[in-house]
Amino acid sequence: MEKDRIEEILKKQRDYFKTGATFDLSFRRAALKKLNDAMAGYGGRLSEALKKDLGKCDTEAYMCETGLGRTEISHMIKNLGRYASEKRVRTPLAQYVSRSFIKPVPYGSVLIMSPWNYPVLLSIDPLADAIAAGNTVVLKPSAYAPNVSEVLREMLTEIFPEKYVAVITGGREENSALLDMDFDMIFFTGSKTVGREVLRKAAEHLTPAVLELGGKSPCIVDETADIALASRRIVFGKLLNCGQTCVAPDYIYCAESVKDELIAGLKKEMIRQYGEDPLKNENYGKIINRKHFDRIAGLIKAAKERPYKEEEDAANAASRCRVWGGETDAEDLKIAPAIIEDADMEDAAMNEEIFGPVLPVLTYKNLRDAAEEINKRDHPLALYIFSHNKENIRYVKERIQFGGGCINDTIIHLATPYMGFGGVGGSGMGAYHGKAGFDAFSHRKSMVDKKTFLDLPMRYQPYKRTYDRLIRLFLR
Repeated sequence: MEKDRIEEILKKQRDYFKTGATFDLSFRRAALKKLNDAMAGYGGRLSEALKKDLGKCDTEAYMCETGLGRTEISHMIKNLGRYASEKRVRTPLAQYVSRSFIKPVPYGSVLIMSPWNYPVLLSIDPLADAIAAGNTVVLKPSAYAPNVSEVLREMLTEIFPEKYVAVITGGREENSALLDMDFDMIFFTGSKTVGREVLRKAAEHLTPAVLELGGKSPCIVDETADIALASRRIVFGKLLNCGQTCVAPDYIYCAESVKDELIAGLKKEMIRQYGEDPLKNENYGKIINRKHFDRIAGLIKAAKERPYKEEEDAANAASRCRVWGGETDAEDLKIAPAIIEDADMEDAAMNEEIFGPVLPVLTYKNLRDAAEEINKRDHPLALYIFSHNKENIRYVKERIQFGGGCINDTIIHLATPYMGFGGVGGSGMGAYHGKAGFDAFSHRKSMVDKKTFLDLPMRYQPYKRTYDRLIRLFLR
């Protein structure tokens, strides 16, 4: 799409926003209902598109994409009045007599850039939040999920005029053109590398931005954990969408004493959930494209070929399987679940976000040492701990920096509209979902409504010593 065309769309949206149409709550509510109805009507086509792009089965497509998206829309419809209302706050005595309040208002014309790994959910969730907050929206889905992008374009074009919601498809050229525009707010989900470029471009216009990025999310398993249950829940979180999930457990950090039991449990669960030959499992997804397939296969190969350290007993180590699983099908872009049993911090898989079905397992002797090691790295988007030791859980919650997470489960913390989801540091800035999502797409005006029947004189010049005592009484 030509840059001139994008400029034309943005101008239309700015002009439409100025009419005030999107400020009306009944208008926003009607738009959300249209979106919800469209998601139901296009559910089959979206599921088919997800199958083509990512190999997702119908159950996973609804559970993790369209169903969760509709939950966010429904939540916004039910809570719109409460979220959009003025919030009265206390007024200092020095401002007597006044009413102090916070008024949420839409930013204006916003840009939403969504990724390829959950192309429906991560487009619809922020779109619902932006509409609820009263903005006009330009949505840019990922070119790596072309089938989903096209269905989203058709669906949203059918129900909304482009002066209100527009979908721009395409690749890097379109991304670059969009980021050159002066939007009122940018919401980006994707990699750290692109996130830095988005923030740099936003800074040129002093545009507020929410960045949902990623990182190497650790999963801690201590000696008190229920290993069988931990194995089941870790495998679920790791292999959902074939590991292409920003909050998937990236690696396991477990107590030395439970390593063998845990690895046995992980293997058992991978076979139970995905079969003896996952590559033939129709419900097991595929890697998004050949570039990522080759990268993940390279991580497995590097782990297999990593030389033993001098202090290791090579003879004993050779009796173990360094990498379990990991078979590949290059034609269908499938990689079987893999466990790197004797993982090392120097492994290639430990020096980048894996974003695939490869699970390194490392051990610790002391939990605090493990926490220190995790904190040396960029702050992860998520962290999981499996434990029944309250002190260990408390220490991890308080002393490790991460976006959010779970205790004795994985990834489910993002599947709720009742608390915000977001990263910290290198894993992102800002949060969304539910009220947090509404706030992300709103400017909160702090206002004071000062009454006119009383005007305290002590703030005006000429200052008088007799008023000093009152000022010191008020301001302390």
